[in-house]
Amino acid sequence: MTSISTDPRPLRTADLGTLVIMCWSRATPDGDVPFLLACSLGDGEGGPEAAPAAVEGLLSRAGIAVGGDTVLDATVLPDLPIGLLVVPGAAALTMPGVNAQFVPTPQWRAAVDRQGYACLIFATRPWSGGEPGDGAAVAAFANHEDTLSSAAQLVLPVRSLRS
Repeated sequence: MTSISTDPRPLRTADLGTLVIMCWSRATPDGDVPFLLACSLGDGEGGPEAAPAAVEGLLSRAGIAVGGDTVLDATVLPDLPIGLLVVPGAAALTMPGVNAQFVPTPQWRAAVDRQGYACLIFATRPWSGGEPGDGAAVAAFANHEDTLSSAAQLVLPVRSLRS
């Protein structure tokens, strides 16, 4: 008899290493759209080779699938255990096992305030080099086919201390 486990993958936080969050906004005809890129630096115990499985385990524990062209609209899923809190001068991505705080750029903050959401790309692929703050390096990594095909992509509603 064959059975399929629906249990989430085990989470090895030691393999996750350093998790970084990078933000930017992109101009569209409907206004600037805010984006977030979350990824491991690949500096965990198992090195960059172990990071994808660690990130996938983290995401599966939150009920988030990776890969494919699907974008999960968390604005209509209030019970999804992932959130984006934005306060003056700071923001935090929270989910089981993660409370990643970052300082948003003024452009990103303005886009988030205007749109009320941010598009998250949570990459299973570890950061591939360059300075995480370099806009061209972030864009190249976030738009790379290998990154997108193995990432979780979500539209996250923005929460504030007032909401």
